[in-house]
Amino acid sequence: MDNKVYVGKIVSTHGIKGEIRILSDFDYKEKVFKVGNKLIIENKEYTIKSYRKHKNYDMVTLNDYNNINEVLFLMKKEVYFLKENLNLSSNEVLDEDLMTFTVLTNDNKKGIIKEIFYASQTNKIIRIQLDKEILIPMNSPMIEKIDKEKKEIYIKLLDNM
Repeated sequence: MDNKVYVGKIVSTHGIKGEIRILSDFDYKEKVFKVGNKLIIENKEYTIKSYRKHKNYDMVTLNDYNNINEVLFLMKKEVYFLKENLNLSSNEVLDEDLMTFTVLTNDNKKGIIKEIFYASQTNKIIRIQLDKEILIPMNSPMIEKIDKEKKEIYIKLLDNM
């Protein structure tokens, strides 16, 4: 099952009715956490029976587990989702896929993506290695195009960069 993507980690239970608390910063949570979707935990599929947001957590009940004692074995486990079930649009790319893309600039430089990280809750940054290292916000107008087919990202560098 190498076509799965990391979604988050189960950090605790909530209440006594088998609800589990998942800590996730996955970009496309709205595509993953839907009733009826299947989550993968330790290479086993579990069906989401209920979902709600609570503070910073994604709260789910799985399969027919109705009791806290039935879900304790899932604590501290990593949660995955099948990539093909994400149904990403042409302009949506997973960070782990973007890491394999080649960076091309307007002045014909070629580079690679070294890291993608959050500077704040809403500000995602791409660390790019050209002849020198540069940081570009993911929502920057400097990113002209992301070509999923060619696995290339086109960057317009500003003067003196």
